[in-house]
Amino acid sequence: MERSQVLARLRAKVAEGRPVIGGGAGTGISAKSAEAGGIDLLVIYNSGRFRMAGRGSLSGLLAYGDANAIVMEMANEVLPVVKDTPVLAGVNGTDPFRVMGRFLDEVKAAGFSGVQNFPTVGLIDGVFRQNLEETGMGYDLELEMIRQARERDLVTSPYVFDVEQARAMAEAGADILVPHMGLTTKGTIGASTALTLDECVERVQAMHDAAVEVDPDILVLCHGGPIAEPQDAQYVLSRTEGVVGFYGASSIERLPTEVAIKEQTEAFTRIAF
Repeated sequence: MERSQVLARLRAKVAEGRPVIGGGAGTGISAKSAEAGGIDLLVIYNSGRFRMAGRGSLSGLLAYGDANAIVMEMANEVLPVVKDTPVLAGVNGTDPFRVMGRFLDEVKAAGFSGVQNFPTVGLIDGVFRQNLEETGMGYDLELEMIRQARERDLVTSPYVFDVEQARAMAEAGADILVPHMGLTTKGTIGASTALTLDECVERVQAMHDAAVEVDPDILVLCHGGPIAEPQDAQYVLSRTEGVVGFYGASSIERLPTEVAIKEQTEAFTRIAF
C-alpha cells in the first residue's frame, strides 16, 4: 500500500472522530486476527517473535539474533496473510552491518508500506546508553534511517522517548509519531516498573506538542508502559489534546493470547465424564 493511500486512510478515520489503532504482530495468526478485528496499521519486528515465544519484549534489544534479518524472515509469514492493512517493518537503524539505504530498498521491495525504528536505543539509559552514543551506535542513526525511509516514500512511524526526539523525528519526516512510555506492564512477562497513567498523559502531550510545532499534520499515537488495556488507552486519549490513537504490541497480541489460551484450557479441564 502506497504511503499516500495509508495516510489518507488514517486521516479520514481521525476526521470521523475515531482513533487510529496500530498493533504489533509476531506471527501470521496474530496479524490475521488483528486485521479481522479492524486494526489500522500492523508493525512486525524481532521482539514480536520473541514475545510470542514467551520471552520479554526487551529480548529484541539483546544479542539473540540479527534484528533486520529476522524482520525480513517474518515478512514471509505475515505479508501473505494480510489482505488490506498496511504493514510496517521494525528496522534496526543502528545496524553496523547494513548499508541502510540499500536495506530500506529491500524492505520496500518485500512489500512493506513503511518502517518503525525498532530495536531502538531509546529504551536504553545510563552509562551503557552514553557509551553507545559515544561509539557511533546512537539514536541519531535511527533519525537518519527515518529520514532515508521518507525519501523512499515509505510511511515512517518512529518511537520517541522525549521532547527533543519528538521534535527531531518530526524534522526528519515522521508521518506517525509514537511517544513510548516504556515496556508494557501486565501479563506473565510484563514490566512491573512503570510510569503512572497520569505521568503518561503529561509526557505524551509534551511530545505531541513538540512534534506539531514542526509539522502540524503529524499523527501522534500513544504506546507502552501502563497503557496496556483498552481502558488505559481511553484514559490517556480522554486527557490529551490532539493525540489520535494507540499503538499496541504486547497489548494487541500477547495479553489477549495469554488470557484466551488460559481460559480455554481451564474450560476444557472442567469437562466431566
